[in-house]
Amino acid sequence: MGYIIRAMKPQDAKAFIELLQTTDAESNFMLQEPGERQMNSFQLRMAVATGIHRIFLAVEEESGRFIGHIAGSFPYGRGERIKHAMHIGISVLKEFWGQGLGNALFAALEDWSQENGIHRLELTVMTHNERGVALYKKRGFEIEGTKKHSARVNGEYIDEYLMAKLF
Repeated sequence: MGYIIRAMKPQDAKAFIELLQTTDAESNFMLQEPGERQMNSFQLRMAVATGIHRIFLAVEEESGRFIGHIAGSFPYGRGERIKHAMHIGISVLKEFWGQGLGNALFAALEDWSQENGIHRLELTVMTHNERGVALYKKRGFEIEGTKKHSARVNGEYIDEYLMAKLF
């Protein structure tokens, strides 16, 4: 299986939303239930065009299908005190888990971050997501704390780790 990692373009919005809908349905590790995402193609195109989100896609070479993504965002804005910190979200289609895609996506976002003055990358991960925690630690992220009962999945409260990496 060959794939490339590339920056998302505004015209990718519709197919990207379809990728998120699929990954939301494939795993209980995502923070949204299937069908809960409210962002439409126009909103996403604007977020990408204005720099609110920096998204890299894993694209299957043969088919052109989006098979994973990593997104960096600035949820609290780009004010002087916080413009160095970026929040990350990542997803990979389940059929491609364990094939190095997450690692490749992180490498792309980390390269961009260092080139653009980002000093801190942060994310949250459900504590029972062992594969995710292992990947993030491999990429140099450290656990900074635990958010108790921060998510509810199938009627059960789930804790999340807050993890971060500094450059």
